[in-house]
Amino acid sequence: MTTEELAIETSAGANRTGLYLAFLQLVFTLLWTTYVIYLPKLAAQVGIAPAAVILILMMDQAIFTVTDTAMGIVADRIEALVGRIGVFVGSLTLLSCAAFAALPFVAGIGPGAKAGLIALIAIWAVTSSALRAPPLILLGKYSAKPRLPFLAALVLLGYGIAGAVSPYLGVVLRDLDPRLPFILSSVVLFFTALGLARVEAEVAQQTARKGPRTPARPLGKVPVLLIAMTVLLALGYQLHFSVNSAPSYLRFAKNDDLQWLMPVFWIGFNIAMFPASVVVKHRGGLIVMGIAGLLGAVAIGVAEIAGSLNTLIVAQFLAGSAWGCMLMSAVSAALAIGATGAEGRVTGLVFSALALATFARMAAVAGGLQKLPDYAPLLHWAPVACWLVAGCALLVLAASRAPSARGI
Repeated sequence: MTTEELAIETSAGANRTGLYLAFLQLVFTLLWTTYVIYLPKLAAQVGIAPAAVILILMMDQAIFTVTDTAMGIVADRIEALVGRIGVFVGSLTLLSCAAFAALPFVAGIGPGAKAGLIALIAIWAVTSSALRAPPLILLGKYSAKPRLPFLAALVLLGYGIAGAVSPYLGVVLRDLDPRLPFILSSVVLFFTALGLARVEAEVAQQTARKGPRTPARPLGKVPVLLIAMTVLLALGYQLHFSVNSAPSYLRFAKNDDLQWLMPVFWIGFNIAMFPASVVVKHRGGLIVMGIAGLLGAVAIGVAEIAGSLNTLIVAQFLAGSAWGCMLMSAVSAALAIGATGAEGRVTGLVFSALALATFARMAAVAGGLQKLPDYAPLLHWAPVACWLVAGCALLVLAASRAPSARGI
């Protein structure tokens, strides 16, 4: 086989891997949405007060904050020792799906099953971390560095599609018995995760002809700064989309219209990632994250002062586009920084940063800050500040042209 033919075959294999991981993220994110939709009902069945539901969700995010990085580190070590992570991910996914599918059945027992329900939720949260950072090791391990931005966008497309359809899913599942959705989503996710071993074997066979991998380099200071700014950007996203977007729309629309309006943010997210990936390929992820942060801050500001529904829709589309560019660039930079041998660790840190920001947003909601007159304006403009500060910091870091940051 000629060098050109090998390059084409390897590129096609990388694209198939990206599509597979996109579907895996889609299925997992929809499973999470199903969980959030039914959790209040399941909690009520075992005697947990509605006000305590958000504390369970905060527990989930606290677990993700720790286990996303831990799973990434473990996956790196398994890959280094064994050369395959498919069995590792598949085994944990089996346990995760079993625990998830059992939730509505345990809740059906009644108040005596409160401890059992919480235990199953904790098991599911811990084991489901195997489905985030570890599979992305395949991209960093087997793909050429210039292709990482496009592949990161491809993977995150599954996440974005899930975000767009989640409002409709809530309407469809609202009145269904939770046992069927929990079983079906668990079965689909398990069989999807089982395919990881086959995908890994295929790309490994294609890439093995390139020669041995380069030993891992020390990570340096850049990952610390990247993760810190990712936390700030993710917090801005959480506060804007999950706290402020619905009330902004309700200034001009009815509650029943939200299922059609909320996906506008995710449409922008999905569309913007791919052209932005071309810029990341040539300029690096840090500068794209910084510019997207600044433009996104402007878009959120426009959304806050919008005088009409049309203006708000455009602003939300642009804010979603900015967040898509930021997240794609963060994942791409993490894979580039971690190459080779630390992809799981650095990518796990990115997912931990997202979970930490989600935890902070939930803590603010649980504390009722959005209902306090003194703090409500702060929550409305905090996303602008988060994206503005992080955007400036990332541009300064990119402009510094630190040797460890080149190409990132």
